[in-house]
Amino acid sequence: MRVVVVGASGNVGTAVLGALAREPAVTSVVGVARRVPRADGSSTVAYPHSTAEWVRVDLTDTADAVVRGLDQAFLGADAVVHLAWAPPSARDSGQARRLNLDGSRAVADAVVRGGVPHLVFGSTSGVYSPGPDDGGLVREDWPRRGVRTSSYSVQKAAVERMLDDVAVRHPRLVVTRVRPALMLQREAGAELGRYFLGPLGTRALRLAAKRAPEGALLPAVPALAGLRLQVMHVDDAADAYRAVVVGRHPGAFNLAPEGWLTSADLADTLSAGRSVEVSPDVARTGLSVASRLRLAPIDVGWFDMARADVVLDATRARELLRWEPTHDPRDVLRETVEGVIAGTGAGSPPLLG
Repeated sequence: MRVVVVGASGNVGTAVLGALAREPAVTSVVGVARRVPRADGSSTVAYPHSTAEWVRVDLTDTADAVVRGLDQAFLGADAVVHLAWAPPSARDSGQARRLNLDGSRAVADAVVRGGVPHLVFGSTSGVYSPGPDDGGLVREDWPRRGVRTSSYSVQKAAVERMLDDVAVRHPRLVVTRVRPALMLQREAGAELGRYFLGPLGTRALRLAAKRAPEGALLPAVPALAGLRLQVMHVDDAADAYRAVVVGRHPGAFNLAPEGWLTSADLADTLSAGRSVEVSPDVARTGLSVASRLRLAPIDVGWFDMARADVVLDATRARELLRWEPTHDPRDVLRETVEGVIAGTGAGSPPLLG
């Protein structure tokens, strides 16, 4: 089985390469990326990036260049896993649209053009409209209109609508959407700090960590009433991608641990139970101002997604994929914050910085 992973050098792509490398049914893997991995700045490539053939394609390049690159990469493929997406940012929305919307369309067109039988799209829990008023769990049939203030969410929803159309027009093509909760790992610490906190936020986090009491990572964390956060290790998500590819499963799959973390759980995990009550309105206003002043790299839509109370029901993945996350969400959260503080990165340009 030959599998192509578009966006194979990032946080999720790296984990998917590792999962595919351990799967006997997968005989070859092609990694597609704008920045192909060079583990130490030389021509040496480390595991799992060393398990793939690499094709450099910039999905924001000219249409002819993208077509040539994708056609080369998809030749003889049994499945294409599309993970390439613009980093979280409040800036350069035109560039993000070209990668996210036009790039996804180019990948889908190349899959159809090349006769690839299976397309897997890396979607997100953010594709869903805000969760039920009664606090119930969100299954795969929940409305997919996204959170209107988040360009990330709205664009993921737009790509899913495009895939709906592709699936109707090409009924022999198997189309799968994987919708995970927040995916984290220690090795993505540098990348996550850069994307979500920026230089000033990361420096502030490191200074705060120096004042943390023994056994804690931080002196305190903000407490937001009603927060319900689902966190999973990226390796667990990658195992679900592997199962989807090998089984050629159609449809959509939520991926999430059972239950969720509250603000109190975050405090217990990161700051020995210490927290500071923060009004959601004040927090949102602060992020909005910081984003407009370019002190924070993300827009306020990310805060709105967190407050949309979308708590995933992953029963379908558990039953059809026989999938079960193996990492405790608290451990995942703690190791990721440790990674951000330490600036940890491994193996590829996006993860190294």
